[in-house]
Amino acid sequence: MTRIQRRRRTLLVLTTTAALACTGVAASAAAPDTDASPRTDRSRPLAGLRVLLTNDDSMRAVKPSNSDGLGLYEIRKALCDAGADVVALAPWQVQSGKGTAVTNGGTLSLSPRPQPLAGYEKDCSGTPSGSPVYGVCLATGPCGPDSPSATPVDTVKFALRGGLAAKAGWKDGPDLVVTGINSGPNISAQVNDSGTVGAALAAIDEGVPALALSSSGDASQLTFPVANYRAHARFAAGLIGGLRERDLLTDRFALKVDYPDVSAGQKAKPPVWTSIGHGKIVWHAYEARTPGGDLFDIVPGVCDNEPASDCTETVGNADSTALLGQGRIAIAPVTADRAYGVRTSGAGQRDLARLKWYVEHEAPRS
Repeated sequence: MTRIQRRRRTLLVLTTTAALACTGVAASAAAPDTDASPRTDRSRPLAGLRVLLTNDDSMRAVKPSNSDGLGLYEIRKALCDAGADVVALAPWQVQSGKGTAVTNGGTLSLSPRPQPLAGYEKDCSGTPSGSPVYGVCLATGPCGPDSPSATPVDTVKFALRGGLAAKAGWKDGPDLVVTGINSGPNISAQVNDSGTVGAALAAIDEGVPALALSSSGDASQLTFPVANYRAHARFAAGLIGGLRERDLLTDRFALKVDYPDVSAGQKAKPPVWTSIGHGKIVWHAYEARTPGGDLFDIVPGVCDNEPASDCTETVGNADSTALLGQGRIAIAPVTADRAYGVRTSGAGQRDLARLKWYVEHEAPRS
């Protein structure tokens, strides 16, 4: 029996709590029963955990805006510091907005990062795998500056269907897939477009638990401060440690974790269990260059220029409201239908209650 098959049978569900949000069932005011016991050194709560890391921002991390993969290096560092063995396989080019897109033919080429990213040179030293960082492109030779990129989902499917066995010796797969940290939140209607979330969904489709991490930016400057990535990485490593300790990692859904902007020195408000909203935050708009012409520019949609109904959030505990309106860490379970738990009953309700309790009462505070 493989590690993934054992995981299917033994890990308790991470997201039975979404059902509560979707069905209106309230969790008990008292902490649900738990038989979890500590399994690792508190200073290294992820010791022995094997993590596949990917994103939709690429592994380049060269743009001054920090929008092309810097978050991947912050979460890689935090996971390794907590004891995990991390292998990164990320798109070669920025693939933001690719959702669950896959490539149907051609050849994948892996290009290892030629040298460590400045400031992160000593991260993950001494891990069993060596914690390589690969960019994945479509080419029959090494990836070049203009090589087309694999999609986020491509990287996960490739990794879990032989890539990690070939490049890291992980023949029975990773224990967890982490996607991100994305440059910008993935909330409400834009979740469907998110390559970060799409990659996490590909992982659970293969029977591997997954978290999709996204951080807010500085909207006034259109940049993504290191401080946000770093705070999110620290929180996420602690969150994963708590989930692991309580046997709350699951492949029934991906857990989406969006972190607020803390770059001005403020702390994130405590995490809250949310549902994915339905309102628009940003979206794709199309503007004709000339009346009657055949050229249309793709531009971001802006709520200020749209009817109020398009931008009004109708979900009471929406992720966007918690993140943008309240400055809280917004956590939600995600499956392909965007709403894990609507058909859950019986023991599943108990598991959801346990997870919701952990998020709102015991998870790291910032």
